Amino acid sequence: MSMAYWLFKSEPNTWGWDHQVKKGAPQEWDGVRNYAARNFMRDMKVGDLGFFYHSVDEKRIVGIVRVAAEAHRDSTTDDERWECVDIEAVKPVPRPVTLDEIKATPALKDMILVNNSRLSVQPVTDKEWKLICKMGEVVD
Repeated sequence: MSMAYWLFKSEPNTWGWDHQVKKGAPQEWDGVRNYAARNFMRDMKVGDLGFFYHSVDEKRIVGIVRVAAEAHRDSTTDDERWECVDIEAVKPVPRPVTLDEIKATPALKDMILVNNSRLSVQPVTDKEWKLICKMGEVVD
């Protein structure tokens, strides 16, 4: 079975890459109240990788995270409809990739981030993952 790739969006002042790294352990990706985003988290498997994206003013991919726990009840609510995964920091993106750069890259024109920038959790294709890693100077 192949690995899937994802993108997790967060406001850097609420929960940014530095918070994720400093935590040094898996963190619930909690507070998601969008059915599509929740359903994507239900599809995630332990070991899947994701981009950590700073929204609001920055609008750029700054890090890579790994799914550390599959979807489970979101501890921040009593509403059973909401679930989340746990993620952990893997490594920073050496040269953060901006939304403007992604939008200016024809091969990324179909990326969900380009067409539905409000969705907080979204899938990334293998092709998109490889290209953005190259743009961000990520070395395996």
